[in-house]
Amino acid sequence: MPLYLSRFSYTPETWARLINHPEDRAKAAQSYIESVGGKLHGFWYAFGLRDGYNLWEAPDNVSMAAVALAISGGGALSSFETTVLLSIDETMDALRKAGQVQYRPPGA
Repeated sequence: MPLYLSRFSYTPETWARLINHPEDRAKAAQSYIESVGGKLHGFWYAFGLRDGYNLWEAPDNVSMAAVALAISGGGALSSFETTVLLSIDETMDALRKAGQVQYRPPGA
């Protein structure tokens, strides 16, 4: 199954709610991905540009998109971005296929 890396930030209101009622949001994230047949591999909070990161496994892009849309539509986040991660083998396949693409730079 494909892996996905999500980066998110909470709204100030969400942080205020969590301060007043601390909650392990990894459990919630796990239930969301499991509802589409996936798995949560990790949930981390961080300092910096984003408040946290998730590593997910999902059956396909549509399943992951469904989870991302549900989370994004919930209103608790100010940002949510997801990146599809490629394995080394997938990257090697892509590199071999790239050699077959007849790319022409603009103006060439």
